[in-house]
Amino acid sequence: MDAPPHARSFPVSAGILFGLGLGGFFDGIILHQVLQWHHMLSSWYPVNNLRNLELNTLWDGIFHSATYVFVILGLYILWRAAHRSHLAWSNTMLAGTLLIGFGLFNCVEGLIDHHLLGVHHVNEQAPHSHWLYWDVGFLVWGAAMLAAGWRVLRAGRRDMAAAAGGPGA
Repeated sequence: MDAPPHARSFPVSAGILFGLGLGGFFDGIILHQVLQWHHMLSSWYPVNNLRNLELNTLWDGIFHSATYVFVILGLYILWRAAHRSHLAWSNTMLAGTLLIGFGLFNCVEGLIDHHLLGVHHVNEQAPHSHWLYWDVGFLVWGAAMLAAGWRVLRAGRRDMAAAAGGPGA
């Protein structure tokens, strides 16, 4: 006897949460720590003295903690789904949901932190007159991942529906 369709569905929310977490880790590790282009509050509190560096480091840690929670939640949802009998797995849908989550992170973080609040900008090491280009590029990159993820997810749903003999997504 086959499991009901809702019990076989791919855990989309798990992939999106993993993508959000991975997007945050990429931003925090690569842009904050390795390249040191910005920190969490570096537009409001420039890293030009020890007190501001300590404040930015604290908020970088809070930021990393939030992205860690996304990954833990994604893992929890995936773990629960993996214990269902006859779960339908799809590498294509996983890739699509990861791209959606990563792109969603870039779009939300870029709009809120870079444009609305102005707490930091993507590359504060570049001349100030170029900051907007980096910030817009970050949004375009996020939107491209979001769009690509959506297309890949739809393709995965169509593939799974075809394999199950049902209509496409």
